[in-house]
Amino acid sequence: MLLALSWPPQAYLWFKTLHIVGVVVWFAGLFYLVRLFIYHREAAELDPPLREAFEAQYGLMERRLANIITTPGMVVAVVCAVGLLTVTPTWLHQSWMHAKLAFVAALLAYHAFCYRLMGQLQRRECQWNGRQLRALNELPTLLLVIVVMLVVFKDQFPTGAATWFMVALVVFMAASIQFYARWRRLRSERLAAEG
Repeated sequence: MLLALSWPPQAYLWFKTLHIVGVVVWFAGLFYLVRLFIYHREAAELDPPLREAFEAQYGLMERRLANIITTPGMVVAVVCAVGLLTVTPTWLHQSWMHAKLAFVAALLAYHAFCYRLMGQLQRRECQWNGRQLRALNELPTLLLVIVVMLVVFKDQFPTGAATWFMVALVVFMAASIQFYARWRRLRSERLAAEG
């Protein structure tokens, strides 16, 4: 249990502000990082000289994004979340916070898994194809929607039509991205066959 510390009156607002900024930076990095993994993986299909150059460039971009933007954003989000919990320790007794922390733990695991994939890509050991990586890239979107809904609705988490509409919208967006990627790939193959 976190100790209730004596904080200045503005501490809650500062922690909340920096927590939101950290979350935005963290998610921006997570969304783009896996997109780079997709490009990195698809570069393996290029001719050797191009493949080498693209893989080196994507590897550099991935490391910089992960180490300079994504992970620092995660650290700021987590540190300020701990600050918020020390300012308002009663949240730790509420079920919505337990659920939120479980989903945040899933996000932390996703973050760690991205580092693992990044290492595999660098060593050319990644077994994931572009389609699988695109599907993986949708997971943080779903987790973000759930976490935001938990924070907004707290213990009155909605289970009605509006909630199912939001879930359907996220699924529709993910499916649209998958269909677009498939259409683009098939079109490229068709153009290559014609040309």
